[in-house]
Amino acid sequence: MRLLALDTATEACSAALLTDAGLAVRRAVLGRGHAEHLLPMANELLIEAGLELAELDALAVGRGPGAFTGVRIAVSLAQGLALGAGLRVVPVSDLWALGASALEKTPAPAALACLDARMGEVYWGLVVARPGGVTELLAEGLAAPEAVPAPPGGERLVGAGHGWSAYPVLGARLAPTVIHAELLPDAGTIARLGATEWRAGRAVPPTQLEPVYLRNDVATRSSRAPGR
Repeated sequence: MRLLALDTATEACSAALLTDAGLAVRRAVLGRGHAEHLLPMANELLIEAGLELAELDALAVGRGPGAFTGVRIAVSLAQGLALGAGLRVVPVSDLWALGASALEKTPAPAALACLDARMGEVYWGLVVARPGGVTELLAEGLAAPEAVPAPPGGERLVGAGHGWSAYPVLGARLAPTVIHAELLPDAGTIARLGATEWRAGRAVPPTQLEPVYLRNDVATRSSRAPGR
């Protein structure tokens, strides 16, 4: 398949193009300027592959949670590109992408992705490994570090994201075997997850694409969407 993925939910700005030939990624960690860098990254990938946007099967996008402005940048660009090219869009949780990346680096039953949400809170997402190299986002939410739930059953845990370094109490409470605090969501992982979601029929029209901020959500969101 042919899928372009975009992500700007955190300090990392990235675009990725997944085709039958493989995965190509452009990525930069920026303090600001995501909007100025994202479209050139995407265009560069398409030019190098000799593809027009309309020749793709779909777009995928990191739909949050993350920085409010950052999430909007990628979601808005994905909507605009998809509308212009007549494509559908696959929304992918940035916490799912972060947890899946951690499990690729350190195989374990589960990963707890935690991003610093400021205001004394973290965005957290519990990602579990399934047979066949599949991952699943069980739940995600916003909580104080002291209130982030532990995995059910006391499974061996891998930590991922800068929430762990921002709030050491997380490590003291949950005792992960490894913490990959340097990891950020990446369009390459979002592309792979998005391809699986697309094959499962979970792409949406661009007009239905919504950013997920979690800070405005009353209840914890859950996802039963497997894939990697």
